[in-house]
Amino acid sequence: MVLADGTVGIAAVPSGASTGKHEAVELRDGDKGRYGGLGVLKAVRHVNTEIAPTIAGMSALEQVAIDQQLIELDGTANKGRLGANAILATSLAVARAAANFKRVPLYRYLAETRDEQLPVPMLNVLNGGKHASGSVDFQEFMIVPVGAPNFRKAMQMSSEVYHSLNRVLADKRLSTNVGDEGGFAPQLPGNKDALELILAAIDRAGYKPGRDLFIALDPAASTFYQDGKYVLSREGITLSSTQMINYYARLVSDYPVFSIEDGLAEDDWANWSSLTTQLGKQIQLVGDDLYATNMKRLEKGIAQKASNSILIKPNQIGTLSETLAVINRAQQAGWTTIISHRSGETEDTSIADLAVASNSRFIKSGAPCRSERLAKYNRLLRIEEELGRAAQYPGKRVLYNPRG
Repeated sequence: MVLADGTVGIAAVPSGASTGKHEAVELRDGDKGRYGGLGVLKAVRHVNTEIAPTIAGMSALEQVAIDQQLIELDGTANKGRLGANAILATSLAVARAAANFKRVPLYRYLAETRDEQLPVPMLNVLNGGKHASGSVDFQEFMIVPVGAPNFRKAMQMSSEVYHSLNRVLADKRLSTNVGDEGGFAPQLPGNKDALELILAAIDRAGYKPGRDLFIALDPAASTFYQDGKYVLSREGITLSSTQMINYYARLVSDYPVFSIEDGLAEDDWANWSSLTTQLGKQIQLVGDDLYATNMKRLEKGIAQKASNSILIKPNQIGTLSETLAVINRAQQAGWTTIISHRSGETEDTSIADLAVASNSRFIKSGAPCRSERLAKYNRLLRIEEELGRAAQYPGKRVLYNPRG
């Protein structure tokens, strides 16, 4: 995005491997002879031939107006004509250009009058599901350094535990290969085995589980939901929705688990409410595929008390202003918001600035491994340095039921 005075804004958008059916459309070419059909020349052409002429001459400082113009230009409910990847890339580039024009960091440009708080990182250190074929049924096992006094220490603790997990796996002669978000992907009998390995890694790194670091889960339950049942194939069990909720309750009782994302399938609405009734006062229950960063689905979730937290992925909805609106609405309802990467990431660090600007309690950007993940964490370290003493790190204030 180039402004009249020569100011430039550059943005890139990611891709998701585990995508919900309610997400905006990521337009691909479908030409099997080029990048296996995953090329994006159609989306690029839409930027150059339709989007650029439409918004040329508009003020980059009018983010909402530009995003609305893009939505109207596409004309579909799911941004399937132009592609959410084309639209979001443009939307973010506008914001980048505007921030550069104002000569302020992106987080400050977006923040308006908010306090500037660093998010607590949720680091995916062990992968399963669609992120690591052949591993456990649950998709993500995350460590969350709530006991750290600041973001810098949080990253140190997390990195030490991550490398400790490597050694724990090696000692047990388990695979130390990593999945697409940088987490290890050993073949294990079940989900509890993964939790035990993480607890051992925390101990080995010199920290205390349930005090210094907690565990967060992303089962991505839609991926193992079949004919109204939850099929945990690695464990050889099939559970009803009620039994699945009880399964989570036992995990929360037995392990320092404080957050469960996508614990039930994306359209299992009635049972999401039951899950929240049973566990919502103890832990964070996060809707990702359930909401797809979509305002209409969020409003339904608030009305039905389906969860107490929402995962935010800008490319699920397709514009920055829509993303911010969803964040604001969730926070008004008293929910936590978690800004999230995707499995197919880029080096773009916009979500790090977005997490600070929106005063979100958490950010997910994968393991402390691989440059496209570390780019976001490194950006947050720089923001913390820029803020100096004004930087806030919420630490244990994020917990629903502090245990130590």
